[in-house]
Amino acid sequence: MYRLLFLIVFPLCAALQVAAQSHLEKIDSSLWKKVEAGASAEFLVILREQTDVQNAARFRHKEDKGRYVYETLLETSERTQGPVRDVLRQADAPMQSFWIVNALWSKGRADLVLRLAEMPEVGRVEDNPVLHLSRLPQSADGEVEDRITPNSSTWGLAKINADDVWALGHTGTGVVVGGQDTGYEWEHPAIKDQYRGWNGSSADHNYNWHDAIHAPINGGSNSCGLNLTEPCDDNEHGTHTVGTMVGMIGTIAIGVAPNAKWIGCRNMEENDGTPATYIECFQWLTVPTDLNDANPDPGMAPHVINNSWGCPASEGCNSTNFATMDTVINNMRAAGILVVTSAGNDGPTCSTVNNPPSIFAGSFAVGATNSSDNITNFSSRGPVTVFGNRKKPDISAPGEGVYSCTGSDNNPNSYSYASWSGTSMAGPHVAGVAALIMSARPDLIGQVNVLENLMESTAVPRYSSTPHCGGDNGSSLPNNKYGWGRVDALAAVNAAINLPVELVSFSAEAVDHTTLLRWTTATEHQCAYFEIQRSTDAVQWQVVGKTPCSDWSNQQNDYRFRDDAPAAGLNYYRLRQVDVSGAFAYSPIVSVRHGTLGVRLRVVAHPLQQHAFVEVLEYASGEQWLVSVHAMDGREVLPATPLEQILTLQLPALAQGVYAVWLHDERGNVVDVQKMAW
Repeated sequence: MYRLLFLIVFPLCAALQVAAQSHLEKIDSSLWKKVEAGASAEFLVILREQTDVQNAARFRHKEDKGRYVYETLLETSERTQGPVRDVLRQADAPMQSFWIVNALWSKGRADLVLRLAEMPEVGRVEDNPVLHLSRLPQSADGEVEDRITPNSSTWGLAKINADDVWALGHTGTGVVVGGQDTGYEWEHPAIKDQYRGWNGSSADHNYNWHDAIHAPINGGSNSCGLNLTEPCDDNEHGTHTVGTMVGMIGTIAIGVAPNAKWIGCRNMEENDGTPATYIECFQWLTVPTDLNDANPDPGMAPHVINNSWGCPASEGCNSTNFATMDTVINNMRAAGILVVTSAGNDGPTCSTVNNPPSIFAGSFAVGATNSSDNITNFSSRGPVTVFGNRKKPDISAPGEGVYSCTGSDNNPNSYSYASWSGTSMAGPHVAGVAALIMSARPDLIGQVNVLENLMESTAVPRYSSTPHCGGDNGSSLPNNKYGWGRVDALAAVNAAINLPVELVSFSAEAVDHTTLLRWTTATEHQCAYFEIQRSTDAVQWQVVGKTPCSDWSNQQNDYRFRDDAPAAGLNYYRLRQVDVSGAFAYSPIVSVRHGTLGVRLRVVAHPLQQHAFVEVLEYASGEQWLVSVHAMDGREVLPATPLEQILTLQLPALAQGVYAVWLHDERGNVVDVQKMAW
């Protein structure tokens, strides 16, 4: 009798221990250390279900992309966050919901953190620390300050040929740049007239300003205040960066795109932020709201945003939560917004591009050059090794002795001008160049890939010298010091003006077992050919055909191409438009589905990015599934995750080998298994 009881109880205890351990594995170790000792700590609850919005690429116009991304992600968050919100309300815990990534911010002790980790809807509970290093603002950002007089030369603008673009009549008109930083002194005379919230006689800060600082991060008080309803800079840093994008002193430009408009969000409190403040600003910039955080409008979003900041380990960004901000940036990019970031100021050592947001593939990371076009000693180098493995920076720009406006605390007596150094100064140059391109070619607004390709393909080539980084040599381009080289505004704008075609439409249709592609152009200037590319995940592309186009045409041209061998499931297509000089641009992406009998699940692995693309085939409307990943000995390495036809699975660090991906129906039955080489 006792032996029988022992045999029953022991497996039950073991099961409970395994369950408890599995819940603890969902909690950041840094967070658990805080709450285990009895403290109350801030945290982010990351839900398992994260919706893929790559299909936003099928929309031509930026506003349509933004609306699709917003409505799709909002539906997911509203549908899935209810149980988590209920638990937080029952615990009387503070709560802030996000949709740009399906997550919530809160604060509580160990019992609440454990309760949340036990919920099947929750994927992770991540730390949101508020304890930071105490240091001076400029040294914290790795910058050198040298205050000079307003008649000093803005050498960087001439170096990138911005003045030559102005001479062509393109100064940023019609483009909105955004930024998240330490705030902005909107009444500084160098940037006031360019603030979108100022009409020349009165100010309206709705949709033009947001403050993500709701409490002092380091304790004490803030010189600007909290929950501000008008822009203020508590550090001078943000004001300097926006001046480099759009600034003017009287009739003299100090910014790259002096007739562009700007809006902004404060994501740092006296130079310190948290993952939550950064995410809040990304969300607001993707779909701005009024000052009551109501009435969101994707049409009010900026066209490009500058991010002259990094989130180091001291602010809580590490390998356990990189995927969260990566998702945020990818979703913003899908909304048609170019995300420019500063590479960091931790050079000259290799692999010092190691902090978000510059480590991500979706960010356009900028290194800093001097007046001789050489990379500065402080500029961070690639390759990125902390989250996948990729070359960074993507491009370089002037970042040493950059002249711009300064000021703080909405105090006119502080308004001045200064020359600072840092990749924080280089990033705004590139954001400004993007504004000039869109000013010259408004139809490229929202075409993030095209904007990046234009700047990369026209950059002044700069090559690495010893010591090289990441396997580079003296002829590597791009490389891990300069990326594609130093940005050239004139070359980029000229290339944009002379892009081979004006694309009117592009569509894909399944015809029997083939894909019929149709596209129409309005004009073609020195167009050489279209290269047709296909992908099964919108990440890796292969060429499936080539079609010549007109060297010169001002009338409508219609094209057709048939892909005779599409893959089973969802196929993505894009056109690479190439002109006679070799300049090229990509079309928006379209997709079409081809069914395959007898196969329920398709898996495409991306080990370097630590994720896998999974898709259910031959589905019926209303079906629901779960997907899990297992080692070949049956061990579960990723618990069952809700799947709605298509999902990008973020996977833990896995050893090289073969894994099995199981597809479960809504009753938990395994209906298909596919192998995945890792």
